Amino acid sequence: MYHAFVRSKLTQTLEGLDRDNFEDSLAGMDSQIEHYFAGTHALGGTRHSTAGVERWFGRVFRLLPDLSFKVKRIAVSGWPWNTTATAEWQSKATSVTGEPYLNDGVHIVRLRMGKIVSMHVYLDTQVLADVCRVMVDRGIEEAAAPPIED
Repeated sequence: MYHAFVRSKLTQTLEGLDRDNFEDSLAGMDSQIEHYFAGTHALGGTRHSTAGVERWFGRVFRLLPDLSFKVKRIAVSGWPWNTTATAEWQSKATSVTGEPYLNDGVHIVRLRMGKIVSMHVYLDTQVLADVCRVMVDRGIEEAAAPPIED
């Protein structure tokens, strides 16, 4: 029953994530979060606070304002005090300068008593770096900014 709840909540969170409600995702995170996003581009790096993750989400939705996710599959294991969930997904968006963006990836999420304590995101970083490079070429300096880390 607990695993079904986690699968449902993670699916709802990812598929409902947009620039208007990322606060819902923040509310599900422990104050001592580890949020890692693969790559050495403007969205890469590691954050250790919900304030850092909030700044990161702000950047994500400034660069990819209509980002959306379609969850392919989710696996959950463990007990409420030590749960691991993996979510395989496809994301798509149109960049702020109009380029199409499509990527496949996975979230590896660790939860403790229903709160996310660790979230690692792995995807094709070259696809994201390429769309960032086009945005930079079209004058969007934030697409070349250093990662938000704390």
